[in-house]
Amino acid sequence: MRTFKKVKVCFLLIFVFLNIFYISPCYSLSFRENLFQNALDLSSSGKFNLALQAWNQYLDSYPDDAAGLSNRGNVRLVIGDVEGSIEDQNKSISLNPSEIDPYINRGIAEEALGLWSQAKEDYLLVISQDSTNFSALYNLANVEGSTSNWKKARDLFSKASLYNPGFAMARSSMALADFQLGNIDESEKELKNLIRRYPTFADARAALTALNWSKGESGKAESNWIAVTELDPRYSDEEWLKKIRRWPPEPIKDLMNFVDLK
Repeated sequence: MRTFKKVKVCFLLIFVFLNIFYISPCYSLSFRENLFQNALDLSSSGKFNLALQAWNQYLDSYPDDAAGLSNRGNVRLVIGDVEGSIEDQNKSISLNPSEIDPYINRGIAEEALGLWSQAKEDYLLVISQDSTNFSALYNLANVEGSTSNWKKARDLFSKASLYNPGFAMARSSMALADFQLGNIDESEKELKNLIRRYPTFADARAALTALNWSKGESGKAESNWIAVTELDPRYSDEEWLKKIRRWPPEPIKDLMNFVDLK
């Protein structure tokens, strides 16, 4: 068994790939699988420098393993080697072009470089093969938002949450897109529903803080913000909101106005 692993700031989505082409004696297979699993465990536990070493060791012995290349590419992305990540995903795709996960992984790396059209192409290819792939839909929505197409982004976030109802970040992103588009009632309703179900979900509370402030409801904004500061202080960082979380501009403006008491 081989595993493709997709790494993001907020999520770890695991997919299983069965490699039917590899045949070896049992003792050799066991050794290979142990090497692979060790590298995967290190990746999953966040020990990325050790994971990179383990993937390098594995790929020194099995350089044509598409799953291993894709997993190493994800680790290289996390430690900041974006070009190396894309290189590994390219090799993985060339070895097994029918496997969709490396396209998503490559798209994430392309987003990190601001290569929006390339990332969009990868996500659209995945969606053409699997229209319910919520990860590709969510990532494509982020690309559309990053290029200021908030109506398209809103619809894609909605689809991602439809195909994975527990995908809270997709629902929060949809509400933020509604906020940006002026659909304030819809945005507020969704954010309140999210907070009711996930009381410690900082993104929704921060978004509701901004929305409350935009409506002049300073008391409600303060109440939500107290929870946000305890859960995730990054929401007071405007650059993080713009470049990493990638909120729409209107919610960012209102939240920063609240933080600065403007």
